[in-house]
Amino acid sequence: MGEGATRGRETGDSRRFRLDLGYDGTEFSGWAMQPGRRTVCGVLTEALSTVLREPVSLTVAGRTDAGVHATGQVAHADLPAELDAPWLVRRLARLLPSDVRVRAVTPVPAAFDARFSALRRHYRYRVATAPHGAEPLRARDTLSWPHPLDLAVVVAASDRLLGEHDFAAFCKRREGATTVRALQRLSWASADDGVVEAAVSADAFCHSMVRSLVGALLDVGRGRRAVAWPAELLTRRERASEVPVAPAHGLTLVAVDYPPPAELAVRAAATRRLRVPGAS
Repeated sequence: MGEGATRGRETGDSRRFRLDLGYDGTEFSGWAMQPGRRTVCGVLTEALSTVLREPVSLTVAGRTDAGVHATGQVAHADLPAELDAPWLVRRLARLLPSDVRVRAVTPVPAAFDARFSALRRHYRYRVATAPHGAEPLRARDTLSWPHPLDLAVVVAASDRLLGEHDFAAFCKRREGATTVRALQRLSWASADDGVVEAAVSADAFCHSMVRSLVGALLDVGRGRRAVAWPAELLTRRERASEVPVAPAHGLTLVAVDYPPPAELAVRAAATRRLRVPGAS
């Protein structure tokens, strides 16, 4: 076993480390561990446990669904206190499969919580509107859209969704969990190659929320729904079955924002109270 894995183990000391990672979600059944299924957390936990020769538990900023990608995912783990972080990055590069990479391992304050300390998450959704569809090298992260798309009405409908609302109509509800979210950005931009990209940012997202928002807005853009329709759904208190869920492969988690170190604990405590039933 390498020196980087053994230092700090004589006393049993550990400290918290932040892991910055990316993955191609095509062949994964999402982030969260599932028996008998290949997941990002499962693959990464196995690699870390193999390298460090001890069990490792990961907490992630956002549990992405099956087929969803990430370029800016963040996780944390409590690892040997004197761990040589660059050594671990190099070891993982040799051990991990090519569709998941850990770019950086950084020591952080004990108050850092990848999930609860986060201020906001940023996603991108890519839609190819060209008649030939997505370019081959981007087909795994870009939806080929075979319909007309009126971007002006999509933008108008998106603007009405901004702010703090109950997004129950756009979420797969989890028992006891709130569906109130603060949607801070929902913008669209088109590129010369015929790809339209949605940028979506919020304090947090409930299950399938981004893909449901995109699916609803694409229906507006192709003329199947009125501009006001997505915002009208905000009065619902349960999932709206008429809202299409956009395919997973067009979605990528691109970044997670955190407060300064001195504010990490306060942020984590406030988020737990808001998101976790019974938390005090």
